[in-house]
Amino acid sequence: MLDSLTYAGNLDNISDDIKFSSRFRFFYGSITNQSLVDFLMNQAHFVVHFAAESHVTRSIYDDTDFFVTDVMGTRTMMNSLVRHPNVERYIHISTSEVFGTAEQEPMSETHPLNPRSPYAAAKAGADRLVYAYWCTYNIPAVLVRPFNNFGPNQHTEKVIPRFITDAIKGEPLTIHGTGNQKRDWVHTNDIARALDIILHHSDFKKIKNQIFNLGSGKAISILDIARIILSKFNLPENNLKFIGDRPGQVDLHISSTEKTKALLGWEPEISFADGIDEVINWYKQNEEWWQKRELLKLIPIFTDQKIEYQ
Repeated sequence: MLDSLTYAGNLDNISDDIKFSSRFRFFYGSITNQSLVDFLMNQAHFVVHFAAESHVTRSIYDDTDFFVTDVMGTRTMMNSLVRHPNVERYIHISTSEVFGTAEQEPMSETHPLNPRSPYAAAKAGADRLVYAYWCTYNIPAVLVRPFNNFGPNQHTEKVIPRFITDAIKGEPLTIHGTGNQKRDWVHTNDIARALDIILHHSDFKKIKNQIFNLGSGKAISILDIARIILSKFNLPENNLKFIGDRPGQVDLHISSTEKTKALLGWEPEISFADGIDEVINWYKQNEEWWQKRELLKLIPIFTDQKIEYQ
């Protein structure tokens, strides 16, 4: 495992049975370090590339690290992959954010790429870089586009843990704009299961150089999620606080599930209703974990000629 341990990185998120396994090795460093990446790529047969700066609002505040890590870091990975034929499978983690707002429902893998934030643009650059390298060099790549993840251990800058931790503290839940923006939510365990299927697929030629959406095919609004969480804590709806909408907002994401189900046999097993109960319980039981991250939860950005913390 290679990780630069930015503010969002935390080795405590790795369970002890993995951390102390003889099969696990951790390397502290950046994917922009070509010599380090080459050293590790030379020892690998399977590579999963998760590394990215990933918070939309933070990319509006300062986009530099997003393009360095997401685009130039992916370029480093691609150059190394070309030079190391020992790698049999490479999975690149893209994002549904590359699509922008849905032009059709549901959004298939061929939906136009119209990124609406610096984060989405950086991820779209990396996404297309991987595509270009498999066209040019026939690298053994699979590209996946997860829709909105939720689960335990998620940084409090993300909307669901932010809502939950605010509810635990009895503070207002802050909504960007009207809150009618809809997203397709997938539990992190389901995402991990999809990646495991790709890593162990018996007929890799069938899925090599394919793009897969990882979504549920259902969309839930931010406002409805806030109301669900308020109800779980028996808090009134006047505990909602509405602020200016985030610049570059996406109105709707909803995934097509047809291709992924047909070629991978994958679809989510954890419903949002079941998953949100598990996640709420995790944050209730792990206050010490998330309280350490509270100072990094809000980002100052300009909206309507004023600074708001989002």
